[in-house]
Amino acid sequence: MGKVSYMKLKGSQNLRIRLLLATLSSKSIIIEDIRADATWPGLRPHEVSFLRLLEKVCDDCVVEINETGTKLKYKPGIIMGGRHLVHDCGVSRSISYFLEPLIVLGLFGKKPLTIRLKGITNDSKDPSIDTFRSTTLPILKQFGVPAEGLELKIESRGVAPKGGGEVVLSVPMVPNSLKAVKWVDEGLVKRIRGVSFSTRVSVQFENTMIHAARGILNPLLSDVHIFTDHKAGAQAGMSPGYGISLVAETTSGCVVSVDTAVSYSRGEDDADLEDDRKDLIPAEEVGEQIASALLGEIKQGGVVDSTHQGLLFLLCALCPKDVSEVRVGKLSPYGIEALRHIRDFLGVKFVMKPDASTGTVNLMCLGSGFQNLSRKVS
Repeated sequence: MGKVSYMKLKGSQNLRIRLLLATLSSKSIIIEDIRADATWPGLRPHEVSFLRLLEKVCDDCVVEINETGTKLKYKPGIIMGGRHLVHDCGVSRSISYFLEPLIVLGLFGKKPLTIRLKGITNDSKDPSIDTFRSTTLPILKQFGVPAEGLELKIESRGVAPKGGGEVVLSVPMVPNSLKAVKWVDEGLVKRIRGVSFSTRVSVQFENTMIHAARGILNPLLSDVHIFTDHKAGAQAGMSPGYGISLVAETTSGCVVSVDTAVSYSRGEDDADLEDDRKDLIPAEEVGEQIASALLGEIKQGGVVDSTHQGLLFLLCALCPKDVSEVRVGKLSPYGIEALRHIRDFLGVKFVMKPDASTGTVNLMCLGSGFQNLSRKVS
């Protein structure tokens, strides 16, 4: 067996996309100086959990971590997929942190993927599972991913600090490859949909959030409908909290989303919400903030919101050797890092043309010609 050559990287930033691209491109990597100077050096619990998840969905991948956790050696294996898989994501990051890379891997597996993920479903740091279901999955369909077999079921919700949520993700295999897109028209907003949720608190929190959000959105658009999803008992997880997810649907089929969740931060006492309600952001304020945030995302323009830029660029890069063209609003920091890593791992460079009149950016690239070579040929 030949000697393995490793791509050398430094630092803890963008670990998730580095591991994802290393797996897709079959490039072994060494990452050094992972928070080497921090008070708590090395990999964080959610990063280790993500590595364990890669071991579950890939065959023959090798993960080596040094004693301090500041050096990681990763040799990717074959993406297998599989059914009836289960992974506990822990409570240091939400389930959505794991979902985005997982769904891309699932597309190029040997078998369709079905996996149950346990942990936090809604928090203020990562996109919520509601956003993932209403926005991320439709983006995949633009690239020719079959709608059949692509779904996310929310079995129970869980917020910080203790989690307790469960979702089941199903991802079909891409028959051969994705399809290149020309996706530059975001259209006009025709309706707004949303979901508010509450766990282990009064349903009145949801009604207050919805009323506040509609107070801002209804003067601009009449077709606004926000559903409620009040959870109790086993389906409510282990901590009290509430939140809201909003999605703007446009005349050209684009979906732009924002979301947030309010709960006790990790390490705080969440014994009794009634006694500590003053510690949490009032539901009315949450509704107003999220409605304003949605208007901000719509104003930026582009076919996806800022949190989905990285995924959009990655899907374009994984297309056949054909030109894809997309339009986004102001480039997000994560979107910029994604472009850099796509260049380094897949050799795909994007041509960018800013449009001063709209504040948007047109991006074009020639796909890498990536194919699902893992799949079983029937």
